[in-house]
Amino acid sequence: MLDPEFLLTSLIVVLLPGAGVLYTLAVGLGRGFVPSVAAAFGCTLGIVPSALAGIAGLAAILHTSALAFQIVKYLGVLYLLYMAWNITRSGGALDITENKTPASLPRIAVNGILINVLNPKLSLFFLAFLPQFIEAASPAPTLDMALLAAVFMVMTFVVFIGYGACASLARDFVISRPAVMTWMKRSFAAAFGFLGLRLALAER
Repeated sequence: MLDPEFLLTSLIVVLLPGAGVLYTLAVGLGRGFVPSVAAAFGCTLGIVPSALAGIAGLAAILHTSALAFQIVKYLGVLYLLYMAWNITRSGGALDITENKTPASLPRIAVNGILINVLNPKLSLFFLAFLPQFIEAASPAPTLDMALLAAVFMVMTFVVFIGYGACASLARDFVISRPAVMTWMKRSFAAAFGFLGLRLALAER
């Protein structure tokens, strides 16, 4: 039986605004509901490597090896800064002109995957988070951790779809107000830039 404390803690973690949430919101505003589902799916799928690393204990490598951690960290920083630039440019994630070309759902999903894959803190999160909810007497702790990781991913997907749906509902309002669009582009770009800076300053 799933621990209610695990479900509540996971929900709080998923609801907190992070790079995945911001990306899904940006796609929902810029492209609509269906592309936001692709973004949510990509962000959720990007959790898999971190979850597997945490379950296998491989995240300990990132914790003990300064070089490995720094390499993954700065790749993540560069990607977040790229996302900040991509939002502001013409044709980027928040380009919502009426005559825009159709969004590439696989590309949107891949961007979501990379956002989470290139975050070393996510692996360390699973390494520290999941074992807290495994009983010491459990006959199959690895299986239990895999189940908890799967539940966390399902919650992430559902919550992110909700974020994307809310953003897509506001899309028409944004389209009819160019000044609002400009403000939102700058705000999302600044948020991604801030996340990149915070990741750059992160310690193991």
